[in-house]
Amino acid sequence: MFNTIMVPTDGSEYSKKAEDTALALAKKLGSVVVAVHIIDDKLIYPYEVLEEEGKGILREVQKKGKEMNVDVHEILIVGSPTNDMAKIAQKAGADLVVLSTHGKTGLERIIMGSVAESAIKKISVPVMLVK
Repeated sequence: MFNTIMVPTDGSEYSKKAEDTALALAKKLGSVVVAVHIIDDKLIYPYEVLEEEGKGILREVQKKGKEMNVDVHEILIVGSPTNDMAKIAQKAGADLVVLSTHGKTGLERIIMGSVAESAIKKISVPVMLVK
């Protein structure tokens, strides 16, 4: 049914819930998880700091995957979280995207974060929102 489950993560508590949901579902279905961290191209921090943070976030997902005996692939890119998620899902061959409703953004929408709202409009495969 769902062979490849993509989970975008920014390391926030909300995304960790999405990671756990994606991993649990993958374990049940025998699926592969593709953990994605997008370094926002609009941020002004030194790239090396953001890259190291992203690698650390993905290492944590990898660690949880190993503990659950779930195969985890990692994608770390620089781009726009709101615009690039659909392209990444397509290129990763995702059958399902598990996404948290909020992330680290300071300007959150009333019901869900702007990244999640944009993603559900653009991604062509099923999207599971985790609150």
